[in-house]
Amino acid sequence: MAKLGIAGLITVFVVTVCLIPMFKPRPRRVLDTLSVTEKRLFIAVLGLATLGYADYSYRLPRSTLIIITALLGISLPVLFVAIRRQPTDTNAPAIVVGDDVRYVADVLKAINTPVLGYVSPPSGNEIDERELERVVTDGGMEQPLPGIERLGGLSRFENVLIENGVDTAILAFSTTDRAEFFGALDTCHKHGVTAKAPSRHIDSVLTKTEATEDDELVEIALEPWDWQDYVFKRVFDVLFASASLLAFAPLLGVIALAVKLDSPGPVFYSQARTAEFGGTFQVYKFRSMVTDAEAETGAKVSEEDKGEVDPRVTRVGKILRRTHLDEIPQLWSILTGDMSVVGPRPERPELDSDIETGVVEWRKRWFIKPGLTGLAQISDATGHEPAKKLRYDVEYIRRQSFWFDVQIVTRQLWQVVGDVDDLVRGEEEQ
Repeated sequence: MAKLGIAGLITVFVVTVCLIPMFKPRPRRVLDTLSVTEKRLFIAVLGLATLGYADYSYRLPRSTLIIITALLGISLPVLFVAIRRQPTDTNAPAIVVGDDVRYVADVLKAINTPVLGYVSPPSGNEIDERELERVVTDGGMEQPLPGIERLGGLSRFENVLIENGVDTAILAFSTTDRAEFFGALDTCHKHGVTAKAPSRHIDSVLTKTEATEDDELVEIALEPWDWQDYVFKRVFDVLFASASLLAFAPLLGVIALAVKLDSPGPVFYSQARTAEFGGTFQVYKFRSMVTDAEAETGAKVSEEDKGEVDPRVTRVGKILRRTHLDEIPQLWSILTGDMSVVGPRPERPELDSDIETGVVEWRKRWFIKPGLTGLAQISDATGHEPAKKLRYDVEYIRRQSFWFDVQIVTRQLWQVVGDVDDLVRGEEEQ
């Protein structure tokens, strides 16, 4: 009995050490809280199981460990979701974050919300050079907005949210660019902080409720879907990608060899693409074009937008494109969480920048994770028709559900079967 008691204390110690960072209440999304808790619990259980395999006197029986793991796997996530709950006080102070103190000042004049302080560079882009040189004796910068504390620069935005337990952030940026505006949105999303912006940005963001330009501030829908839909979507993504990779495993070596023998160059083609909230990630495909095929066209032409008539497409590449087998490596991006099975197709950052200058609402696509396929793809809308593609992407965002994803995937698979059938029939006719 004494041994079991000591084993219990060791178990509590190991689990507590692994979960220490979770005990501090802090803003964090519900799904992130669940995910991080389960990962840390898994590490703790793995450590205890390792001790169990050693010749160790104070170890839990295997059945007891399984029961404890099951109980903790249910109770701990509930506990940490409870302690990360956001304040319910609607009058709690907010912070204003922006890239220019002049825009920050304009927002402060227009709102009645209590403000804790603001986060901004020491001076805006349009502040006179002499103001950049004015330094107070303690090494800090002069406060451009008297009476309101400057909490730090943009690089400290995340720390400011955590240190002050902020519930609401008001964005006062000159433009809705990917780097700063959407970077701030990403930080708010990561920590479960409500984000609001002046109504002049209404065309660039998804809003929680119907809003007009007459509203002073609009609340941004950082999580446009219910958390249950996120759970179903992520589970579907993992199951679909895992099953597909297992099914195609025998073909991977064959495809790689065919690509290598058909033309000189690497087996895989990689390229930076725009991710959720304007970030970037590397997308991988089996190479279907000759090496350095885009040297002459630059960023204006995407590899996947070129048809089989393009002389740069290799013989094997034509088959891979017609059968969509060149997309198999992207299943790994789905497993790692960079992509989803269904969502707006990710564009190259350079193309995104070109398109968004002419189609302001294009930025709304950045509010959800990019996908392997989507409503626009099954409707034959490509990046060459940005306005049409955007309509389908926004429609998907508003109609999304687990079953809608299943319908889109089913239609995409049916189109793939049709493309393969056309390819086989064409080969037979030749």
